[in-house]
Amino acid sequence: MADHEASKINHDNHLLLDQPLLRLPYELLRKNFRSAHFTVEKESTTLNKLLKETAKRSLDSKTSPEDVVKNLDAMIAKMRGMKRKLSTYADEETRLYKQLDARVAHLRELSDMHSVEDVKYEAWSRKRLDRLLVDYMLRHGYNTSAQALANERQMHDLVDVETFLTMSKIRESLENGSVAEALAWCNDNKKELRKLQSSLEFLLRCQQYIELLRINTISKSVEAIAHAKKYIAPFQEQYPDEVREMAALLAHRPTDKDLPPKYAAWYSPDRWSKLASTFVEAHNKLLGLPTFPLLHTALSSGLSALKTPACHGTQKTTSSSQPGHSQTSMTSSVCPICSIELNELAKNVPYAHHSKSHLDNDLLLLPNGRVYGQAKLDEYAAKAGLAEGQVKDLVTGEVYSRAALKKVFA
Repeated sequence: MADHEASKINHDNHLLLDQPLLRLPYELLRKNFRSAHFTVEKESTTLNKLLKETAKRSLDSKTSPEDVVKNLDAMIAKMRGMKRKLSTYADEETRLYKQLDARVAHLRELSDMHSVEDVKYEAWSRKRLDRLLVDYMLRHGYNTSAQALANERQMHDLVDVETFLTMSKIRESLENGSVAEALAWCNDNKKELRKLQSSLEFLLRCQQYIELLRINTISKSVEAIAHAKKYIAPFQEQYPDEVREMAALLAHRPTDKDLPPKYAAWYSPDRWSKLASTFVEAHNKLLGLPTFPLLHTALSSGLSALKTPACHGTQKTTSSSQPGHSQTSMTSSVCPICSIELNELAKNVPYAHHSKSHLDNDLLLLPNGRVYGQAKLDEYAAKAGLAEGQVKDLVTGEVYSRAALKKVFA
C-alpha cells in the first residue's frame, strides 16, 4: 500500500511547476489584443477625422475634385496600413493559440497517467526535463544551444524561444552600454510598467543623463540639463532623493578628485549590469515568469525531499598512505545533496519531512561506520563472489570480516 502511494502521481504538484507553461501565452495574448485594440482606436480616429474633412471639402465649391481624390487616396492608404498591422496581430494570435493548444495537450497527457510506473510517464517526464533545460539555457544566454535542443526534440511550441530571444537581445544591449532598445520596450509596455511601479524607465533616463555628463563639455552639459527637465523632473514625486542626486551630478564630474562615494556610484561602469538585471526582473514580472529558472525549482523540490541534517558536512575524500587503497569519509557518498554539483543549490532548501521511516531488518554496523541490512550484505557478497564470512560495503567497496560487524538495534 505504501509503495502504491509513493508511486502515485500528484497532478496538482506537477501543475505548480508548469504554471508558466500556460500563463506566458495567455499574457502574450492579452498584450497582442491590447496592441491591436490601440491600433484600431488610433487609426479609426484618424480615419473618421479625415472622412469628415473630405466630406466637408467635397461640398465646398472652392475645393477641386483632385483635392478630394487626394484625401480619398490618403484614407485608402491609411486603411491599407491598418490592415497590414492587424494582419500581423492576427498571425501572432494564431501562433499563440497553436502554442497554447500544444501545451494543453502536453499537460492532458499527464492527466491520463496515475502512476510513475506508467510506461508513458518516462517519456513525458523526459520531455519536461528538456523543456526545463531549454528554459535554463535561454535565461542564461545560451540561445543557439537552446534552439538546437528545441528543434531536435520538436517541441518548439512548448518553449518560449522568441520571448527569451527578445529579452536576451535587450539585456545584451544594456550590458554593451546602449539604452535605446530598452527604452523602446518600456514605451511599448508603459501602462503595464506603471501599474507594476517599475523604476526601469527612470533609471534608463538617468543613465542617458549620466552619459551626457561623462563627456564633460559645455554643449553636452546643456543637453543634459534639457534632458533632465524633460525626462527626469517628472519623476520628482516618485524618486525625490534620486532626482536631487541627479541635479547634484552637474557639480560632480567623474574626473573630480575626492568624488563622494554616492556620486561615484552613479558613474560606475557596474551600473550597466545592474540596469540589465533590473530589465530582466521587470520583463519577467510583466509576463508572469518566475525569477529563477524552473530547473532550479524542480531540483530544489527534489533535493528538499532528500536533505537531512547530516548533509553539508565535510565531504572531502582522503587517501591513505598505502598506494592503490583509498579511504572514503562517511559524508562522501552517492547522496545528491553532498555532491559538489548540487551542494550549493541545496544549502537554502528545507530539510525533508518524513512522517514514516523505513529501516532494514537485522541492521549491522561496519567498521567504517556505515549501516546496512544483513540481507543486503549477504546478497551483495554473493554477487561479488566473496569468501565465506566476508562482506563488502555497498558504497565504498571495502571488504570486512563478518566477525568485525556489530549488531544495531533501532
